[in-house]
Amino acid sequence: MRLKSWLRLVVLGLLLIALTACGTSDNEENNNTSTGENTGEKVLNFINGDTIPSMDPSMVTDEYGFQFIGSTMEGLYRLDENAEPVEGIAINHEVSEDGLTYTFELREDAKWSNGDPVTANDFVYAWRRAVAPDTGSEYGPYMMGGVIKNADAVNAGDVPIEELGVSAEDDYTLVVELENATPYFETLTTFGTFMPLNQNFVEEQGDKFATSTETLLFNGPFTLENWTSTANEWDLVKNEEYWDADTVQVDRINHVVIKDATTQVRLYEQGEIDRAGISSDLVDQYLSHEDYRVTPDTGVAFIKMNQTSNEALANTNIRAALSRAFDKQALVDEILNNGSIVANGLVPADFVPMPDSGEDFRDVSGDLVTYDVEEAQKYWEKGLEELGVDSIELELLGDDSENAKISNEYIANQLSSNLPGLSVKLKNVPFEQRLSLDSNMDYELEISLWGPDYLDPNTFMDLWVTDGGNNMMGYSNTEYDSLIEEAGKELATDNVARYENFLEAEKILFEDAAIAPIYQKAMAQLVSPRVQGVFVNPFGATYEYKWASVGSEE
Repeated sequence: MRLKSWLRLVVLGLLLIALTACGTSDNEENNNTSTGENTGEKVLNFINGDTIPSMDPSMVTDEYGFQFIGSTMEGLYRLDENAEPVEGIAINHEVSEDGLTYTFELREDAKWSNGDPVTANDFVYAWRRAVAPDTGSEYGPYMMGGVIKNADAVNAGDVPIEELGVSAEDDYTLVVELENATPYFETLTTFGTFMPLNQNFVEEQGDKFATSTETLLFNGPFTLENWTSTANEWDLVKNEEYWDADTVQVDRINHVVIKDATTQVRLYEQGEIDRAGISSDLVDQYLSHEDYRVTPDTGVAFIKMNQTSNEALANTNIRAALSRAFDKQALVDEILNNGSIVANGLVPADFVPMPDSGEDFRDVSGDLVTYDVEEAQKYWEKGLEELGVDSIELELLGDDSENAKISNEYIANQLSSNLPGLSVKLKNVPFEQRLSLDSNMDYELEISLWGPDYLDPNTFMDLWVTDGGNNMMGYSNTEYDSLIEEAGKELATDNVARYENFLEAEKILFEDAAIAPIYQKAMAQLVSPRVQGVFVNPFGATYEYKWASVGSEE
């Protein structure tokens, strides 16, 4: 089916969705978006794309969990408007000459929401818990392995947890020993996995910890109210116990889950919400609207190809064909239509500069895999011949939001149309279910998106090491592994050499056709002038609300 014909069907589908959405009760969709006008409160009303799967810092792996952990908790440092670490629970630190030991001085006026002081032991307990094998954390071993001394050995059960390189010299002095010098370690401490935990409270809650508002403690700018793990509505409420509460100008930020962009825009036009995502079919209509905003993002979408799930996907030529067989430019221009750009590599554009020249990493690495039907079909024919078949059936897993379903259908259609003998079946599921299927490697093809966890190429490149916690697709290349390991060890203090390793490793990744990059994300939104002082982080929590304020609508 040609692109224009396919788009006509998409537009018809969107009209039907819009008619359905308009028949939904406002009370059912958004009965918690109080403006605060009658109470004197300063209130903002936002949409969330789905429920929050978990609020346990040791267990969170998704953007929503990290967003609300970032809003309600605080680690050693916090990112400011320029993505620079500023004072959090730590007020300063010293680094040893060899770069392996960090000594943090903690503030003495930080409290948990129950009034307990935040101490160095809270960090020791939380970091140990994140890598303890019994915890079952994905991100603990992933983020701390090869960084915090003995993290890998502790997680493997080879050494006692007390040998993890984190200790409390006293209540307000935290000492961290690193496995290797880590140039980006200071920014790591702002990330959700590194948040402190109140040991007594966590252990009192047991299995119920972090399953509801009542089983959580907070030490950040806001508390999370009216939340359970299945809630479709919840609130961020100013935390009066926060050490810097005077800086926090917003009293409440209401959230409600709405996946349908048409409904979001309708609620925005009615003044019920202060920020709405714009789907592709609505962009042209709102392009000249005074509240229209396009915010570039550093998240990259790609197709994961599970090499253990289907014999065809274990074939390099089949994977190479799939990665070249869909028109990414048409996808970003006509389907997404929100400022997203084509991705022809993994590390995003405008993310990190080369340490020697200052050139953007993406520009230096170049386009590593592009849309090319003729080339795709050559790889496809080779792969079919090697497999001894003339047809292949694959299942494509993706999210079930409105925009995701349209994009997924487009990609499935392109693959089936451009690769003779290929049949692609769609499986659209809720966000949390997709994460579970990914973790269990229960998929064949999956549309995934990775947002960076810290300001370094390693946050993307480390994903694909053999048996890595986020690999989950059976990819393995010993040369790739060696380059990433060397970058984190022998070359840890030589940024120029580290980046050369990353450039070489990225090329290997696409020579192996391990993944198929799709686009680098951007957000097209309507944002009310009431929303002031909110900025977008390049990694970690998407939005920072500590410095937010409520402005005039005029």
